Amino acid sequence: MRARIVLDVEQVVEVTDLDAANEVLNAAYGQMRLNRGIEHPHMWMSSRIHGQMRFDQLHGSIRLEVSVDPMQNYVFGHTGAGMVYYGSGGEDRYWLPGESFLTAPPDSRFIGAVFDPRLSTVTLPRPVVDEVADGVRFAGFRPLSPEAGAAWWSTCVHLRDEVLPLFGDHPLVSANATRLLVSATLAAFPNNSLGGPPPSDRRDAHPRTVRRAIAFVEANAANDITAADIARAARVSIRAVQLAFRRHLDMTPMAYLRRVRLSCAHADLRAANGTVTTIAARWGYARPSVFAAHYRAAYGVAPSKTLRSG
Repeated sequence: MRARIVLDVEQVVEVTDLDAANEVLNAAYGQMRLNRGIEHPHMWMSSRIHGQMRFDQLHGSIRLEVSVDPMQNYVFGHTGAGMVYYGSGGEDRYWLPGESFLTAPPDSRFIGAVFDPRLSTVTLPRPVVDEVADGVRFAGFRPLSPEAGAAWWSTCVHLRDEVLPLFGDHPLVSANATRLLVSATLAAFPNNSLGGPPPSDRRDAHPRTVRRAIAFVEANAANDITAADIARAARVSIRAVQLAFRRHLDMTPMAYLRRVRLSCAHADLRAANGTVTTIAARWGYARPSVFAAHYRAAYGVAPSKTLRSG
């Protein structure tokens, strides 16, 4: 389990020459070299960092091409206007308005170009993705379907514009938002985690795995723990612990963690240890309405009633 520092940093820059534009993009995405561009560009870029997620929005009257060294991160994007180009591994990919995409594998060099774009990107470090699905590899640059791409982008916007600005300083909310975004990305883009578990994971999915995982979850529910943390505590792979929970408890490890946290929230409500909204955020719920629905399903009453009767 690792300590995490949650940052909420927003920066907006405006540039009017190619060298400045290249410097801004270099700082955001890694080492890149300007190949060509139009004179007198005008570009705005706003950036927000929430924990280990980075959201950028770039727009303006600018056309440039850059060569980019391996970024070591996953960078996904959505084009709102203009055109975006990426080329790697001998393949050229053009992205038009309304399309979502993966730029390039983290360990690949590529060529990137923008043409008067309104471009949004989401950067996820490799270890953050591996905490949800260990050893994941993406098998394509486009979403599985237009509907999958639209659902992914809707999740990104919801987290970026609604959840994180309000609850980004709550560690469990920020951590849950990160894992929701990774899970939505894995569901939207083709990758090797969509297949079945290997035989070794099926062998490890036994009751001892569940017992070790449960003991760890119940001792650490107040902390930001991941599926990778739970798997390490159970001494198996992420897929094995997920399979063990499905096989023996008919739920995922993270669903069990949510159930434990809901029980902790119930105890806080009975002790009148804060408002409903405060308690919900303390235990990882950004939206009180979702917390109320889950609480009512588990305890048969609204959380406000438990608070008043505590």
